[in-house]
This record gives sequence, structure tokens and C-alpha cells, in this order.
Amino acid sequence: MPKYTDGFVIPVSKKNLKAYFNLARKAAKIWREYGALDYKECVGDDLKAPFSLSFPKGLRLKPSETVVFSWIVYKSKAHRDAVNAKIMKDPRFAAMCDPKDMPFDCKRMLYGGFKVVVSS
Repeated sequence: MPKYTDGFVIPVSKKNLKAYFNLARKAAKIWREYGALDYKECVGDDLKAPFSLSFPKGLRLKPSETVVFSWIVYKSKAHRDAVNAKIMKDPRFAAMCDPKDMPFDCKRMLYGGFKVVVSS
């Protein structure tokens, strides 16, 4: 059973979704190459949440934006750290990380590492 997951909630301009997912497909290949067990990128579809704080409200989305929810699965936190260390040294990844050319606002991206406690 996987024991660790990195999670991301990202506001993306709707006009930049194609560019974002092109970048994500490249990133997914690199993460999987270095040992990530799974890599998912999901675009908001049903974002109305009358019973709680919705992603759009929490991120203060502009009308021209939507939410991307993504996660990467690892065997453990140590495995995540080892995979990410390799990725940070990979020139393919470095080439994708020009802050002036990102298809989303990096400063508004939410990120965290999580221990898996329930899995079925």
C-alpha cells in the first residue's frame, strides 16, 4: 500500500489549460521515470459546495479561472524525497520551471505532503 502522497490545488486560467496539461504530461513522465507510483492531474468539474468552503472560494478564483487538483503517490516520505531530489537535478524538469513562462500562478498554488492513513 502506498504510504505517502504529495497534493496540489492549483488555480489555472481556462485559456491556459491546454498549456498546463501539456506541461503536466511531460512532468508525469519524469516523475514516473524516477519512481513515483502514480501521478494524477484533474480539472474542476463540479465545484459548487453549498455545505463547505468550495475550492473556488478558498482560492479566490477569478471568473476566468478553474481549479486543477493533482497528486503524486510514493512508497514513503523517504521515497518521495529521493524521487524529488532526482527530479530537481533533471534538466528536462528545470527547463519547464521558468516562472515567467508558467501556465498558472505559482504563488497561489497550494501544496503539501500527506501520510496515507486510509486506502481501499
